[in-house]
Amino acid sequence: MPYTDDTQTPPRESLFAPRYRGLTVGAVALVSLVGFEALAVTTAMPTVARALDGLPLYALAFAGTLAASVVGMVAAGPWADARGPGGPLRHGIAWFALGLIVAGLAPSMGWLIAGRIVQGFGGGLISVALYVVVGRVYPPALRVKIFAAFAAAWVLPAIVGPAISGAIVEHVGWRWVFLSVPLVAALAACWVLPSLRGLGPIAEAEPARPGDAMRLPWAVLATASLLALHYGGQRSGWTALAWLLPAALALTLAASRLLPPGALRAARGLPTVVSLRGIAAGAYFLTEAYIPLLLSSERGLSPTWAGAVLTLGAIGWSTGSWLRGRNAHPRRPWRYLQAGMAMIALGVTAIAALALLRAPIALGIAGWIVSGLGMGLIYPTLSVLMLELSPPQEQGRNSSALHLGDAMYTAAALALGGSVFAALLSRSHTLAYVCGFAIAFALAALGLMLAARVRVLPRA
Repeated sequence: MPYTDDTQTPPRESLFAPRYRGLTVGAVALVSLVGFEALAVTTAMPTVARALDGLPLYALAFAGTLAASVVGMVAAGPWADARGPGGPLRHGIAWFALGLIVAGLAPSMGWLIAGRIVQGFGGGLISVALYVVVGRVYPPALRVKIFAAFAAAWVLPAIVGPAISGAIVEHVGWRWVFLSVPLVAALAACWVLPSLRGLGPIAEAEPARPGDAMRLPWAVLATASLLALHYGGQRSGWTALAWLLPAALALTLAASRLLPPGALRAARGLPTVVSLRGIAAGAYFLTEAYIPLLLSSERGLSPTWAGAVLTLGAIGWSTGSWLRGRNAHPRRPWRYLQAGMAMIALGVTAIAALALLRAPIALGIAGWIVSGLGMGLIYPTLSVLMLELSPPQEQGRNSSALHLGDAMYTAAALALGGSVFAALLSRSHTLAYVCGFAIAFALAALGLMLAARVRVLPRA
């Protein structure tokens, strides 16, 4: 049964036992770096978009990264299974750093988006490789703890990232938000990669399945479709339809080939686990992308203070992960998912009230902390369920699928929200924000309805 504790790990073994200490510290350091970059760029992006005259492409600066990560994730899964996770992790860090350099030197919004796309490819490799490391190295009783540690690794970046980013934007220039990170990435690589020596291919690799050779082309199609959705959303009339309809159909087709069978219809078990990860991420990150823009452009906050709201949300996320980690093997894990989705919906409502009702900023801050708590409950729960529902030889494939769902659902949500925002911005700023947040609320409500479907019902 997938929810019982069958581990043989000694009770006193921990993440910092001698056999795990170096890997734990290195992996958490790398996650902290990625967390710093994500929060720092989100804080700086309103200034970047205005400086490069690219406000209509605001959402694409986030979604382009996610779209490109799809290719990295698809490449990383079989690569890690066949040769070990060290290779994709090394390449991921290199591409991640290169994309940051391109973005930091960008002369236009187009070049910045190109850099973000390169960065996204590297991030896709990193995310899957780290999950494979967890499945290959840590015993079941420690997995929820390391996933909770990954989420908690956002605490320090959450505290200092937005504040440092805001200060850099105000006093040094937004470009250094990107250019300061690659050096730290190189240091993190020197720390984590030596711990992976000897972690080669799995002894009994899963045999190739029909269609495996086409997964990378399907990933490229998914990335192109997501970018086309964003481009079409900036058009009007028949031109928009000519882009949006083929892009939506192509994305649906590609997703049906890349995600586990039944994921798009939320079939019970692993397919719902994958879909719920994407639904939660889409609701949360669509809202988060527009919080700094709303607070700086409509409520007059500085980049530093607008970023502080993201800080508090990320601290809420880490706190939720810590709370979730205190119960490694709950009998009803879907209860955590239902509670988390309800918290996200409540937080999105509070943020929407800032735009629609001019509600006190304190209400939005409190709501976003609650949303972060919800994400902290959801992510470790889904990560553990994915590993419990996967045989060892399929952990790379299913880790890739979990991250693919995350990226594709979130990028699609940003495409839809960004298109609505761009279309309504010239008519009413309030309407543009509220309609975008309504999409996020609908996703959270959908996740709440689907959460119980992670249960695998016993066969009659």
